[in-house]
Amino acid sequence: MLIRIRKPWDQVREADATPESVFLDRRRLMKMAGLGTIALLAGCDGDSNPAKAESGGASVPDPSAPLYPARRNDAFILDRPQTDEQWASTYNNFYEFGTHKQIWANADKLPIRPWTVVIDGMVAKPASWAIDDLLGRFTLEERLYRHRCVEAWSMAVPWTGFPLRALLALAEPLSAAKYIRFETFNDPKIASGQRQNSFYPWPYVEGLTMEEAANDLAFMVTGVYGKPAAPQFGAPLRLALPWKYGFKSIKSIVRITFTDQRPETFWQSLGPDEYGFWANVNPQVPHPRWSQAFERVLGTDERRPTLLFNGYGEQVASLYKGLEHEALYM
Repeated sequence: MLIRIRKPWDQVREADATPESVFLDRRRLMKMAGLGTIALLAGCDGDSNPAKAESGGASVPDPSAPLYPARRNDAFILDRPQTDEQWASTYNNFYEFGTHKQIWANADKLPIRPWTVVIDGMVAKPASWAIDDLLGRFTLEERLYRHRCVEAWSMAVPWTGFPLRALLALAEPLSAAKYIRFETFNDPKIASGQRQNSFYPWPYVEGLTMEEAANDLAFMVTGVYGKPAAPQFGAPLRLALPWKYGFKSIKSIVRITFTDQRPETFWQSLGPDEYGFWANVNPQVPHPRWSQAFERVLGTDERRPTLLFNGYGEQVASLYKGLEHEALYM
């Protein structure tokens, strides 16, 4: 059982939270009318990409738009300023669409409806879920998380989604399941980066232990900045693991498989001498080509000392006791 010891900065102003009446009324409407009907009535496009309007790109209504903004969970609050949305939405890694940071325009080509998520493997309840049906099974909440990229930059953003352990409860893993394998989409016709089949081991694959997945911090993301997530953020469903380097937070998930075999992950397969399975943030273990001791805060000139487990050690350090002999961090 996770026992949370609240830090002095774990406070939230009442004005920051969505009013309860608005939250409950939104839920009531969703149950009565259904996601698609409400989206048409509301006339919302759910676009969280501020650059999209500038590009003149066409907006496609997102049926989940009425679910946002979700109520903030005040157990997950930042100890630093929130990264400006303009920076977070236009400085992204998504190798399926290119190796540069300004991939938002390319990623915007990804159609996120219809979208199906398959849950299979060692579970009592395997299923193939349409994304909006899956979202309807959970109550969304907003969490403020820090993130640290292995490239030594960091950001702090308001993710919306639901705890990964809620999805575990839905799937009912068998006792023999030890790991979860996550897989992203594979569509070279849309994603230009996936045409490089001779170099990258597509599709993108990540993995967690069942203990990591059950931790309260592990979060399935559907939105950001109070709106449905735009494609460059990993829409319509991604993972957020704030104590690990960002590449562990797989984007645009299409399959979640429970298994008794440790998955070989994308970056582990591509560069086993540089990237391991665990990938926990550790300033004392440098990447073979650069230091991890400091980080550049996205959108600023600030350099901060990197914190062990990205500052979330209180919640996750116990997961790794007895594993000191493994390549825990890189």
